[in-house]
Amino acid sequence: MHEFHGPYRTLPGRRYPPGATLEDNGVNFSVYSRHACGAELLLYAAADSPKPFQVIRLDPEVNHSFFSWHLLVVDLPPGTHYTWRMDGPNDPRGHGWRFDPNIELLDPWARAVNICDWDRPRRAVEGVSPHDSPRAVVLADEYDWCGDAVLRVPSEQMIIYELHVGGFTRHSSSGVQHPGTFAGLVEKVPYLRELGITHVELMPLMAFDEQDVPAAVAEAGLKNFWGYSSFGFFSPHPGYCVTPQSGSHRREFRDMVRALHQAGIGVILDVVFNHTCEGNGRGPTLSFKGFGNETFYCLDQLDKSMYLDFTGCGNTVNANHPFVARYILDCLEYWVREMHVDGFRFDLASAMARDGTGRPMEHPPVLWGIELSDTLAAAKIIAEAWDAAGLYQVGSFPGYRWMEWNGRYRDSIRRFVRGDPGLIPEVATRLAGSSDLYGANLRQPINSINFVTCHDGFTLWDLVSYNGKHNLANREGNRDGTDDNLSWNCGVEGESADPAILDLRRRQAKNLLALLFLSQGIPMLLAGDEVLRGQAGNNNAWCQDNALGWFDWSLVESNRDMLRFVRGLIALRKRHPSLRRRRFLAGAPRHGADQPDVTWHGPDLGDPPWSDPEAQALAFTLAPLTPAEEPLYIAMNMAAAAQPFELPPLTGQRWHRALDTGAGALLDATKPEDQRPVAPGPLVLRARSVVVLEGRPVVGGVSALS
Repeated sequence: MHEFHGPYRTLPGRRYPPGATLEDNGVNFSVYSRHACGAELLLYAAADSPKPFQVIRLDPEVNHSFFSWHLLVVDLPPGTHYTWRMDGPNDPRGHGWRFDPNIELLDPWARAVNICDWDRPRRAVEGVSPHDSPRAVVLADEYDWCGDAVLRVPSEQMIIYELHVGGFTRHSSSGVQHPGTFAGLVEKVPYLRELGITHVELMPLMAFDEQDVPAAVAEAGLKNFWGYSSFGFFSPHPGYCVTPQSGSHRREFRDMVRALHQAGIGVILDVVFNHTCEGNGRGPTLSFKGFGNETFYCLDQLDKSMYLDFTGCGNTVNANHPFVARYILDCLEYWVREMHVDGFRFDLASAMARDGTGRPMEHPPVLWGIELSDTLAAAKIIAEAWDAAGLYQVGSFPGYRWMEWNGRYRDSIRRFVRGDPGLIPEVATRLAGSSDLYGANLRQPINSINFVTCHDGFTLWDLVSYNGKHNLANREGNRDGTDDNLSWNCGVEGESADPAILDLRRRQAKNLLALLFLSQGIPMLLAGDEVLRGQAGNNNAWCQDNALGWFDWSLVESNRDMLRFVRGLIALRKRHPSLRRRRFLAGAPRHGADQPDVTWHGPDLGDPPWSDPEAQALAFTLAPLTPAEEPLYIAMNMAAAAQPFELPPLTGQRWHRALDTGAGALLDATKPEDQRPVAPGPLVLRARSVVVLEGRPVVGGVSALS
């Protein structure tokens, strides 16, 4: 703990870099506020200090350059907490200005944030209280990375695992020392490594307002669990730290990144630049509203007290304003350069394609800035290519190397597996990498992030157990969450003790994951789906920081057969480069090969049912991409009855059963050394099942490894 010997002497300082920067002779502070006419810096000894130990009034003649306010506090030690107060005009309707000299503001460039006295409901009812705002922390940048660097995994090799840092280890069954923290996640790195994934996609972990919930939700004791309510974009969330009051945010986050990298696992952050927790005109002022409301937010041009809302969260960040675009880019580059992050997934990214009046832009500067940044050149950039106001850009998101959450893939595969007929051409297109979406504009299969479930919607187990959402626990009258789930409960809504129902549900869950990992493009697995984690039919558990929203680690044992299946499925994908192509399948020989890269079938060889409105079955053969690879035959029967499939002939090889979702445990996913040859004649697929065969050479009349 540092001792403070104020009052500290000040110097003019400089406007760059923004934020608080530790220097040899003290700390330089700088913030943006174009229209402010006065500024105060408040210094605190700790996160919970009842009042500041020094308040410094900045001189506009000395501490103001262009649009920045700045000063250097001599000999100020790291660990100091601070806020700003900005004075200026208050004209919400005419100019959008919302300056209030009584409100303490969080530095938008704060590298660490602590939230001790913040009380959002009290602020809404009683107004501003002295020193009740979140505070930034001055940090020293001392960390030994031990040679760590950003990973450079080729995109076609990626297997993404979406998880929530808090919910992953907060359950009592996790057995970690610090549940719900970055440190807790570190203890589960061996589990992630054994699963076989290449990247974790971490739900929002930039500092967010857990109190940003409707009144009825708050009254029920619930909070903003998922974290899509950011306000500290440069700071790891203090709630995920063990000792945030000491300013340990960066160290604890870096420890997690380093541990994941040592296991060969990259780190992708789910980032929320489309809106902030400050909401609309009735929302609180924490940071951006008080420094430059008219700069940071899209406002109605006829009445600038009104916020344009394309996010469903009260406001929309004015991402293509030159200054805001630079702010976002600086933030992303910071997380890559200083925190060794490997990529980003952008929540409601299409909102970032709009200008200040809300109109979609053909070439949004912020999105192209991200695509073309030298610092971000190796980073994975993933768009949720839609927003909450109807802008849907899957297949047409601005830029070329942007990957996209492929909502079309999710919907097609869900419909096919639940038994909808006549989808064969659509399903084949999705399995082959969605060339209809990406092939025409110089993009590749790796632009498609394929998924059947994600945080937003049913878990995999609920997808096969419920026809409708059951969100009453959210205290919003079951109005929240989508009604378009494309799910099937297998005959009974919710929990069931019927062995036949449970067997069918497990098979359907395996079918969905099998198709996911057998598709061209990049697969994304929702954390817990590998052990059939459910949420009692809640398809929007955004406020459930409890057992409903947490990973129950007892499932690792009780559903170990499902976990073994998923590990085997991931291993199968990894040993077949033909499942991980960078180019679209052509249905013709490629690169001097003597056979087509893909050949489509139905139950009859070479006869895919493209035009059959009742068809529920499809098969295809994938030729090896490398000399060491074995050919693959993949067949899927989503009909309610078993069906025979004619097998393609092999020369000098025999088909071996690698995966069969219709088989029992230990036979559904088989390691190469344990596989046995398939008997001659038609291959009979059980109802609602997927089978994968690998071609293996016959040596001396006996199949290799048999």
